[in-house]
Amino acid sequence: MKKTIALLLCLCMLACLFVGCASTSTTEKPTSETTTTETTASETTTAASGNKVLKVGIFEPLTGDNGAGGKQETLGAQYGNFVQPTIEIGGETYDIQLEIVDNRTTAENGPSAASELVNRGVSVVLGSYGSGVSMAGGKVFEEAGIPAIGIGCTNPQVTSDCSVYFRVCFLDPFQGTVHANYAFKEMGATKAYTLAMLGSDYDQGLVYYFSEAFKGLGGEVVSEDFPEGNANFVSYINNAMADGADVIFCPVSTNYAQLIIEAAAAQGFKGAILGTDTVDNNMVLESAKGKDVRLLVTTFYQEGGSPEFDAGIKQWLNDNPDMMTNNGGNDVVAGVTAMGYDAYFTALEAVKAADSTDPAAILAALPGVHYEGVTGVIEFDDIGDAKRDAAYIKEANTETGAWEFVAVQTVEQ
Repeated sequence: MKKTIALLLCLCMLACLFVGCASTSTTEKPTSETTTTETTASETTTAASGNKVLKVGIFEPLTGDNGAGGKQETLGAQYGNFVQPTIEIGGETYDIQLEIVDNRTTAENGPSAASELVNRGVSVVLGSYGSGVSMAGGKVFEEAGIPAIGIGCTNPQVTSDCSVYFRVCFLDPFQGTVHANYAFKEMGATKAYTLAMLGSDYDQGLVYYFSEAFKGLGGEVVSEDFPEGNANFVSYINNAMADGADVIFCPVSTNYAQLIIEAAAAQGFKGAILGTDTVDNNMVLESAKGKDVRLLVTTFYQEGGSPEFDAGIKQWLNDNPDMMTNNGGNDVVAGVTAMGYDAYFTALEAVKAADSTDPAAILAALPGVHYEGVTGVIEFDDIGDAKRDAAYIKEANTETGAWEFVAVQTVEQ
């Protein structure tokens, strides 16, 4: 219903355009890729090639706690842009220009970063890694009428509280329940310890859904939170061991996951560490390599799912040292990178259906998109969430430093 109302508003906006309603524009500093100064999507800039430009906003953390994950989501869109840098709109060829803005991880920075993309005249936005910053930026995109496609922001409120936000990933209630079911039914865990950062919508949401599902199965849960900026997790690991935890569920950012793994190895924790999509990161793998720890994650994609995509992006990473650095120094394909790639092409499907760069037209086209991506078929429900019913579970091989496929898990399993 929420999306339906938004679409009706979009249609009204389009009608106004056709009868000559006045529009406003802002200006920006010219770049090497543009020759005009218009920034509204309806007054498209022209590239150095002579083609008109479709601007796609990238709303991601490139710094802060989620910087590593934000860079990997961005890589997916950048590789997509490498594969398809142009698009036909209204019988003309448009260059697709990525406008990348660093939202610096936190919700406080979300509105200003989102406003920067609005000022640059983007037609559609991709991101963000991190639900809190996505919700904060969503208010700005909603006011501007610009559609946004979340890549790895899994909190239900990202879409339920914002009429212009869609997403290609599964949600926290699903991911938390999947992890609980696997831990209890397949791993035989009966006691879980959860560890999350205070104030993090992502961490706290996943801990809640995991805990409810795990207790519903008959398991016991002990929960603790740590303050932002914490650098020593030894006491938390000792608490988990004292409580007799079989698993530690820690849906945390990449840097905290590394510290938790190091502390678990140092203290000799013999259970399993369970991470979510944020822990599916090459830097986490490197932290686990050579250590006596067991680490499993739920995620969106596992190498081998699309051999053509795997081969192509690995070659691209190896040919681009800066991109390789942003991927953590190797060519392992993270789940969020594959999702960023699919989000890019999902956006292009909406643009093609709209046959326009106008954000209102693209927003109106999004609910009808059907795209067969490397991570699966992408379609949206009435809220704007992707219709996904399965997650990959994979385990870190601490000898080779690689992820190994374990299972595809659904809520029912």
